[in-house]
Amino acid sequence: MDSFTLNKIAGAILMVLLLTMGVGIVSDIIFDTNPPGQPGYEIVVADAGGEGGAGEAPAEATVEPIAVRLASADAAAGEKVAKKCATCHKFSNDGANSAGPGLWGVVGRKPGSHEGFAYSSAMTEFGADNAEWTYDELDHFLTSPKEYVKGTTMGFAGLRKPAERADIIAYLRTLSDNPVPLPAADAPAEAAPAEAAPAEATPAPSAN
Repeated sequence: MDSFTLNKIAGAILMVLLLTMGVGIVSDIIFDTNPPGQPGYEIVVADAGGEGGAGEAPAEATVEPIAVRLASADAAAGEKVAKKCATCHKFSNDGANSAGPGLWGVVGRKPGSHEGFAYSSAMTEFGADNAEWTYDELDHFLTSPKEYVKGTTMGFAGLRKPAERADIIAYLRTLSDNPVPLPAADAPAEAAPAEAAPAEATPAPSAN
């Protein structure tokens, strides 16, 4: 092999090396990465402010007493809400029951006492300790039936919105020949148990 051929081979190898180095340099320039001075991310916790300081859970919104809410409740709106209850209840004044007890005259009625309906033992015991379904009792019960009357067979999860409960209670009040007088708006409310966590809506309210 003569020197001219060797020079061509050497020149080709050198060209390949130079090209490879050039591609590497250009790639570094194009895909240049600037590593952060401090690895990871800084997590900033917002100050809750106020006298409680950071980390203190915000106070829950205060729910107005049922006496106050009933003063502005809409019975017509409550009737629409009560349509969900029609699966388990009847609202007629003939005293008819369904899967749940008839709701005519439920306001002011003794819990667990509607004629012809087989109540759960939990509701019967509740009725033994409570003379009637007061507005407060209905408000607490409809918030979370299974929490308020533990052991009830009623499958309703409850009405979480205070205004919605007031509307349906206002409607239930109309299901009577002699509606129970509305409480004074400044009347003290009965103590209610802690409300349960929100649950998915299931069948309608039932005082059983």
